[in-house]
Amino acid sequence: MKARLGAAILTGGASSRMGEDKAVQLWGGERAVDLVAALARAAGALEIVTVGGGDYGWPRVGDATPLAGPVGGILSGTAALAERGCHAALILAVDSPTIRLSDLAPLLDAPPPGAAFDGLHLPVLIAFAGLPADAEAGWPVRRLIESAGLARPACPPEAVARLRGANTPEERAQLLARSA
Repeated sequence: MKARLGAAILTGGASSRMGEDKAVQLWGGERAVDLVAALARAAGALEIVTVGGGDYGWPRVGDATPLAGPVGGILSGTAALAERGCHAALILAVDSPTIRLSDLAPLLDAPPPGAAFDGLHLPVLIAFAGLPADAEAGWPVRRLIESAGLARPACPPEAVARLRGANTPEERAQLLARSA
């Protein structure tokens, strides 16, 4: 996708299964939010915002409908990025700090309106022109993906765990062990 790319990092979850704010957890000595932002930059994002959650030192957008689910964060993030002159967004979850740039290649190479891996809700690459006008915060991510007509490439098997991220201390320990 050649449009002016921005990135929205979803940080608005309650982190109830993790027991602490996932954005500030250290992964190899760096905060998860900073690792995800570095990935977004490497993917070509010219603007980066965090959506929901606290102040992590990155431009922050409040979630218009807090705790209503990821689609609310996606809509808030894409609106903020559009105001900053972007035409497409890479939507990333803060709980996936071990994603590699190569993992994102099938999404980044997709033509408009964008793509999301088959069987996963995030990450998503979406052109703003492809956002359904009737999208609502409470929608399931799958509905947004389908309504936008995003491509659904197969997820590289070796990348599934990195792309799913860590929602529990056990998942975090597994990802840390794999990335060591």
